[in-house]
Amino acid sequence: MKYQKLLEPLDLGFTQLKNRVLMGSMHTGLEEEKGGFEKMAEFYAARARGGVGLMVTGGISPNFRGRLAPHSSQLSSKRHVKKHKIITHAVHNAGGKIALQILHAGRYAYHPLSVSASKIKSPITPFTPKAMTERMIQKTIKHYARCARLAKEAGYDGVEIMGSEGYLINQFIVTRTNKRDDKWGGSYENRIRFPLEIIKAVKKAVGDEFITIYRLSMIDLVKGGSSWPEVLQLAKEVEKAGATIINTGIGWHEARVPTITTSVPRRAFTWVTKKLREEVSVPLITSNRINTPEVAEEVLADDCADMVSMARPLLADPDFVLKAEREQSQLINTCIACNQACLDHVFKQQRATCLVNPKACYETELVAQPLNFKKKLAVVGSGPAGLAFATEAAKRGHEVHLFDRAKKIGGQLNIANQIPGKEEFYETIRYFTHLLEETGVNLHLETEATVESLQDKFDEVIVAAGVKPRTPAIPGIEHEKVLSYIDVLLHKKPVGDKVAVIGAGGIGFDVSEYLVHEGESPTLNLDEWLKEWGIDRLYQDEGGLLDEAEVTPPARQVTMLQRKETKMGKGLGKTTGWIHRTSLKHKKVTMVSGVDYKEINDEGLVIEYKSSGKTETLEVDNVVICAGQLPNKELAEQLESKGCKVHLIGGADVAAELDAKRAIKQGTELALSI
Repeated sequence: MKYQKLLEPLDLGFTQLKNRVLMGSMHTGLEEEKGGFEKMAEFYAARARGGVGLMVTGGISPNFRGRLAPHSSQLSSKRHVKKHKIITHAVHNAGGKIALQILHAGRYAYHPLSVSASKIKSPITPFTPKAMTERMIQKTIKHYARCARLAKEAGYDGVEIMGSEGYLINQFIVTRTNKRDDKWGGSYENRIRFPLEIIKAVKKAVGDEFITIYRLSMIDLVKGGSSWPEVLQLAKEVEKAGATIINTGIGWHEARVPTITTSVPRRAFTWVTKKLREEVSVPLITSNRINTPEVAEEVLADDCADMVSMARPLLADPDFVLKAEREQSQLINTCIACNQACLDHVFKQQRATCLVNPKACYETELVAQPLNFKKKLAVVGSGPAGLAFATEAAKRGHEVHLFDRAKKIGGQLNIANQIPGKEEFYETIRYFTHLLEETGVNLHLETEATVESLQDKFDEVIVAAGVKPRTPAIPGIEHEKVLSYIDVLLHKKPVGDKVAVIGAGGIGFDVSEYLVHEGESPTLNLDEWLKEWGIDRLYQDEGGLLDEAEVTPPARQVTMLQRKETKMGKGLGKTTGWIHRTSLKHKKVTMVSGVDYKEINDEGLVIEYKSSGKTETLEVDNVVICAGQLPNKELAEQLESKGCKVHLIGGADVAAELDAKRAIKQGTELALSI
């Protein structure tokens, strides 16, 4: 067996998990939707059918004050139980096991009734919490126990007590947020009393034959966080209190260190779990940026943990485990940790989905209907939109021909994967390469699709020809100093030491990131990445942070410019924008907003500041244009004029920012309806 460790059962004494895969907790946004429990039932059942050993729900509050938002889910009465039974029944019928995560937001709550260990506002939420009284604390402990008891009644196989990521329990544990001088504050023994009392109360409520996971913050990544001896002490006490499994929590939500995005190296934090595993006997789960069965197997083989937690990889592909069992890992739709459709959506109070799998959380809505008529379809362009459409249409039974003038598939994905920190995009191309073969798509590379070659030969033509760079009307734009982002990223044209980047959208940030790096990407070198973000692998100080980050000097001097007077990177992802800005700041990139471009000449780029009217010449070797894109619609317009039935998808339809999420979704939806 190829993935022996990963697929080995885990015996918990009173029950057995069929493999070492945990689908970690992940809020979907379905919890609060009308008919959401039925949708969640199918969401989790699909992953149960896909072979996951144990799943954990998104965070459910034990009481009203603990809700993440005013309308977020809570489990506190019998009337809630009935709804949850819909989920557990579906999962059990599909052969799976599922635990409910109990999460009290504490000061991370987006409502004015928030509470915490002390009256200290979070930097990421608008409300200042009320310091909990003794009575509140005792009641909250009882509410955790009640929630666990109701979860058992609802048919869950266990609960996970959320003690990490900076939520309420974490807020009691560390001095950063706990300034109390009673028996719940002061000494470390007092500060950990709260989680231990919760575990004991939960165990008393549900008994020993019920999975009780404790999610322990093993490295806080914030000042005033726990030290390693404290983490170790807590873990031993959690084990004594009766936890069945300890799960790994990495970083607080307010930490200024990325922990789960695509620029984080794979398995970047498994060393923390391994450090603890040597000290406790209770099974440990490790997590963060484990996204392939190969990486998961390696983590387990290295004795880092007893289980691996993968949340978003199972969002990307519900059949992850099943494909691993069949040794078909090349057909796994790999999570690229983009955050765009999962976390970004949830933080904007939208339903989560997945960039590479738009069916995620839409299992009851995006369903292929039986094919009434087999069509012969031409798809022009093998970027994300074209690939998504071609493979989904072929799955349904259509005869699909995919044309691209390039030598390989991928389109704009071949540009994205050149950026340091975006190497995961290679996985999407690998997945589609094998899926094209698996679904029987007829692939025609190095082939120019024309009106003559398509007209009258196909029932319908899908144009997914992507975009072309927009060239702004700047005097001197034809100067030899000027390069497009395609020249730089795809054609690898030489770039000088001093560079001006015109445009600060997603592409401008990507190009700047590319230009300041040289040699191996930090994402592929864990030690370098840890240093750049100030993480102490020796864990000698509280929170696991170094006093100062050690950043490799930039390969070039880069100035980013934009016409808008707004903050740079305002349009970037909600949960990743700060990472891109911080990364470029580390590399001393100059960011200038509110300028007009007057001229490009031998000296460089002449700009005028809108606020003052002053002009300045930036003496640069090259000017890289990242000023947006235009859709490639010409072929579609020509075909339509000849009476062909044409569909436009992806960048060829809407070119505003390169958006693989929208492209794949649009391609998939069209394929399901055609």
